[in-house]
Amino acid sequence: MTAVAVPAKVERGGGSRPFAGTGTLFRLAMRRDRIMLPVWVLVVGGVVGGGAGGIEKVYDTAAKRATLAEDMTGNSSLRALYGPVFDDSIGGLVAWRYGAFATVIAAVMSLILVVRHTREEEETGRQEMLSSTMVGRRAPLTAALTVAFIANAGITLLVAGGLSSQDKNGALAFGLAIGAVGMLFAGIAAIIAQLTETARLAKGLTAAVLGVMFLLRAAGDSATDDASSPLNWISPLGWAENMRPFAEERWGLLGLFTVAILLTVSAAYALAARRDLGMSFLPTRPGPAQGTLATAGGLAWRLQRGSLLGWSLGFLLGGIVFGGMTDGAADLVGDNESTRDLFERMGGQSGITEAFLSSMVGLFGMVAALFAVASVLRLYGEETSQRAEPLLSNAVSRVSWAAGHLVIAFGGAALIMMVSGVGLSLGYGKEFPEIMGACLVQVPAIWTLAGITLVLYALVPKLATAGWAVAGACLALGWIGPAADLPQSVMNISPYGHLPKLPGPEMEWTPVLVLLLLSVALVAIGLSGLRRRDQIS
Repeated sequence: MTAVAVPAKVERGGGSRPFAGTGTLFRLAMRRDRIMLPVWVLVVGGVVGGGAGGIEKVYDTAAKRATLAEDMTGNSSLRALYGPVFDDSIGGLVAWRYGAFATVIAAVMSLILVVRHTREEEETGRQEMLSSTMVGRRAPLTAALTVAFIANAGITLLVAGGLSSQDKNGALAFGLAIGAVGMLFAGIAAIIAQLTETARLAKGLTAAVLGVMFLLRAAGDSATDDASSPLNWISPLGWAENMRPFAEERWGLLGLFTVAILLTVSAAYALAARRDLGMSFLPTRPGPAQGTLATAGGLAWRLQRGSLLGWSLGFLLGGIVFGGMTDGAADLVGDNESTRDLFERMGGQSGITEAFLSSMVGLFGMVAALFAVASVLRLYGEETSQRAEPLLSNAVSRVSWAAGHLVIAFGGAALIMMVSGVGLSLGYGKEFPEIMGACLVQVPAIWTLAGITLVLYALVPKLATAGWAVAGACLALGWIGPAADLPQSVMNISPYGHLPKLPGPEMEWTPVLVLLLLSVALVAIGLSGLRRRDQIS
C-alpha cells in the first residue's frame, strides 16, 4: 500500500486573520524610520515644549505680554497667520505663536509616515512580496497608523512635559491638540492612499487637503477675533486652536477629534478591504499607444510636471494672500517696541514692512524645500519600484537619467520661488524687484537641502528618506527658532540661518555663494556615487 503525502496547508494573505503580521510589519516600519522618526518628534516636540523660555525672555513682564496680546488679536492680518491670542500668560503666548505651525508640521509628518508604509510599499512591489506570507489584509494599514500614533504621542508628551511648569492642564491640552491634528491627517492620508495609485499623488492630495484646511482656518481667524467663525469649525486646525490651551481649556473638542479620527480610519479600512493589492479607486489613465518621449529628461518632465504645476499655483495664491497682509502688519506695530522686536527677529533688523516681507519670503523658502526633496526622492521611488531598470538597460546612463529629475528638482524650486515673488508683489502692490530678489536668495539654501538628499540617496540609499527629516528639522528651526530666541549658533545649523534677510538690508553675497558652491559639490558627490554604486534590487 502506497502512502499519499498530504502537503501541509499554507495560509496565504492572512486568510481569516486580517491583522496577522501586524507586529512584524510594525517592527519593520520602526526600523526603517529609526532616524527620520526621532528627528521629527524631538525637533517638533522638543522645540515647542521648550518654547516658554524664549517667550519669557522677550516678554518678561505682564504689561508687555498684555500689550502683545492686544495688538496681535486686534489685527486681522496677523490673526490669519498665527490665530488670536486667547491668554497673555507665557503658556498662552507659546500656544499662540507655535500652535498653527506645530499642527501643520505634525500633519505633514503623519501623511508622510502613512503613505510611506502603505501606498509606497505597494507601488514598489514590496507589499506584494510580504503579502505572499502570513500577512493579513489590514496589517499594513494598522502598522502604518500605529507608527503615526507613536510619533504623535511622542510629540504630545514632549510638548505637555516641556510646558507643564506653566500650567499642567494647558500643557496637556496643547500637546493633545497637536497630536490629535497629526492623527486626524494620518487617517485622511490613509483614505487617500486607498484612492490613488501612486505614493506621490497620495502625498500631493493629502498636502492639498492640509493647505485648504490652513486657508480655511486663516480666513476664519481673519474674520473674527475669537476663532468663532464657521470656517474655523470646518478646519481641524481651527478645532485645535479652539481647544484654547492655557485659556479655560475646552476638553470637549477631544471628543470631536476622536470621532473624526475613528471615522477616517474606519473609512480607510473599509476601502482597503474592497480593493486588490496595488489597485486603487482612482486608477491612473493609460498612456498613448505610441510614446513620444525621446529622452530621459522628457520622461522626468512628464512624471513631475503635475507636481510642479500644483506647487506653483499654491505658491502664487499664498504669495497673493500674504502680500495683501503686508500693510496690515505695518499698521499694527506702530511704536510698539515689543512687537517690533518679534518681527525683527523673524525678518531682520530693517523696517517693519521689510521684516514682515522677509519673514514671509523665508517661510516660502523653507516650504519650497519640501518640493525639492520630494523631486529628488522621485529618483529613489523610480529605482525601488523597478521602473528605472528597463530604462537604464538601454543607451541611457545613470547620470543622464538622474539629471532629468534633478533639473526638475533644482529648476522647479527656483521657479516656484519666482512665482511666490510674483504673488507677494501682486498682493503687496509694489517693490517687485526687491521682493523677487529676496525670493531668489532663498534658492541656494533650498538647493543645499536637495543636494543633501541626493547624497543620501546616492551613497546610502537606505537612508534616502532621511532627507525629509533634514528638511523638517530646518523648517522647525526656521519657524520656531526666532520666537524661541534660539542662539545664532543653533540657527546656523540650517542653511537658511546664513542667508541675508531681504528685502531691506544690504545684500551679502558671501553666504549665498558658499551655499551655491556647496550645492554644486553635493550634486557632484551624489552623481558620482550614483554612477559607482550597484542598482537597488
